[in-house]
Amino acid sequence: MNFKPLKHLKSGRKGLFRQDNTGRITQKMSSEKIHLTLLNRNHYNFMKLKRYAAIDIGTNAVRLLIANVLENGNDLKVKKNTLVRVPVRLGEDVFDSGVISEEKIEKLIRTMQAFRLLMEVFEVEAYLAVATSAMREAQNGKEVIARVKEETGIGIEIIDGAREAEFIAQTDLEDLMDSNKNYLFVDVGGGSTEFTVIEKGRKTASKSFKLGTVRSLKKTIPDGEWERARDWIKKHTQHLEKIDLIGSGGNINKLFKMSGKAPGTPLSYVHLKALYKLLKSMNYKQRIKELGLNPDRADVIVPAAKIYSRAMKWSGGKRIYVPSIGLADGIVKYLAEKKRLTNQ
Repeated sequence: MNFKPLKHLKSGRKGLFRQDNTGRITQKMSSEKIHLTLLNRNHYNFMKLKRYAAIDIGTNAVRLLIANVLENGNDLKVKKNTLVRVPVRLGEDVFDSGVISEEKIEKLIRTMQAFRLLMEVFEVEAYLAVATSAMREAQNGKEVIARVKEETGIGIEIIDGAREAEFIAQTDLEDLMDSNKNYLFVDVGGGSTEFTVIEKGRKTASKSFKLGTVRSLKKTIPDGEWERARDWIKKHTQHLEKIDLIGSGGNINKLFKMSGKAPGTPLSYVHLKALYKLLKSMNYKQRIKELGLNPDRADVIVPAAKIYSRAMKWSGGKRIYVPSIGLADGIVKYLAEKKRLTNQ
């Protein structure tokens, strides 16, 4: 006689018993193990799985991160679900004419409409959209934000470098650092770069400079900005006997992948300089064809490599760690923590 697979038993739990070909039912595990299994399952019932989203409107690209957040009391576990990146490049207009063109505005609106639909499909509980350097400097930035709000329903907050650093600090960055060591955190964007000095687990200095990748390509870096960044880094790191760097941003992640290093291992200054030299020796089309870089990455990765290598040189750091974290990750953690505290 043929038997169909068991769907449930009196225990109300699937998988605690087995049924053989004759239909005989036996326990898979001892009563003690069954009891512990039921306790564990009841424990997971108290956990809450929610989805939060972050929209990062940068100088080079606009990103949407949707993440699963598992709440277990005061403990929050965040796991990336979906990441979408659209190379809108608002900075191309802003650093040329000072305003965002109609073409870029329409592309941004279409992108935000798509993001809204994705958030609805994924049943996102809360989101936060922020804009950085390009929107901050655009003469028509406020008008663009108002238009996006009117046509998509998505509100956008313009943040400065300090606020951006605060969001990044919300990530699991502390878990990746040794509290007995010193670090220079470097976040390179399209319009600006944020430097943060962390001494033995304590942030001692932080500053934003107009050393962005798109700004560099457009040759609109302010006179003396490289020297100001150099002097600032030396001033805040020269007293430290040893320092490592932590890099954040799409370009350093790509550079790290190109290096072939295993995740969690640092990239040396010598290796980074070699990559920078290789990239500089190639033209735009060669980087796409021979290195397999995306068209919107093949140009900005060169000035990014220059910024990271100079930061290492000026600080005396010999190694740079590249965790997969960024502004969007910090925003998601911020939203989840805010919601948790509100519900207490």
